[in-house]
Amino acid sequence: MGFYSQKILPYLIDWSLSDPSLAKYRQEVLANVEGEVLEIGFGSGVNLSYYPEHIHKIITVDVNPGIHALAQKRIQASSITVDHHILSGENLPMADHAFNSVVSTWTLCSIENVEQALKEIYRVLKPGGRFFFIEHGLSNEPNVQVWQNRLTPLQKIIAGGCQLNRNIRQILDNQFDTVSLEEFYAEKTPKIIGYLYKGIATKAR
Repeated sequence: MGFYSQKILPYLIDWSLSDPSLAKYRQEVLANVEGEVLEIGFGSGVNLSYYPEHIHKIITVDVNPGIHALAQKRIQASSITVDHHILSGENLPMADHAFNSVVSTWTLCSIENVEQALKEIYRVLKPGGRFFFIEHGLSNEPNVQVWQNRLTPLQKIIAGGCQLNRNIRQILDNQFDTVSLEEFYAEKTPKIIGYLYKGIATKAR
């Protein structure tokens, strides 16, 4: 990773994803997380404030060591113990059937091989385990899709591989047995980056 990726991009990501307008979505996604928890794309640790009180430890992964440095203040202020690993979600060292819950918030857009990452998430979930997510991606409006497709090459360069035009519903349906999600535009956010997919994908028992 270069200077921009480790020294500048982490601050841009932290600034944009710490926006108070996103807090209610985080609360909704994390409200029913339970058991052994893995968070993919931990970033600067914004989710720590929104986990239920009964969660005392989480295992986390993020590929960017620069952004994890920003998480230290939040980790120290939290009652949750964080066992962090600097690696990609595409290749997880965790054992099969290790987690009751896996969490991803605004992360699947930037994983290069997202299909492989979802296979890994599925693998490490216990039978009946759940994947809790909120992601942005391909709009359901053709005129918005046009601009998402046009701007994705630039977005990938300036935003750490982030793709605006991923069809999150389709990707999840291809991997998980049951997917329950909502699609909507985030409030006060441009449509190109604000089309959200929020829900739970469940592994068969």
